[in-house]
Amino acid sequence: YELIEGRKTDPKEGSYTSYLFDKGIDKILKKVGEECTEVVIAAKGGDRDETIFEIADLTYHVLVLMAEYGITLNDIRGQLASRHVVDKKVKQEKMQ
Repeated sequence: YELIEGRKTDPKEGSYTSYLFDKGIDKILKKVGEECTEVVIAAKGGDRDETIFEIADLTYHVLVLMAEYGITLNDIRGQLASRHVVDKKVKQEKMQ
């Protein structure tokens, strides 16, 4: 994350990360969407190695998105920690 953040504040020529920041939020969001789809396709195909590869790509692009908006890993950790352990939908299903 720090490396990605650094590319935002100090762009490097030839850096893909710097390119994404230069192109802006629409390009970043397009890549996040593409990578989401590729994760789904790889997982649906049952290819574990390809799924790992695509999850890594998705994670990278989500980190770029986070840096673009100034969202930190601690922000995400805090959000996850604040959630209830039992999902509301799961709880509803158990109550029926």
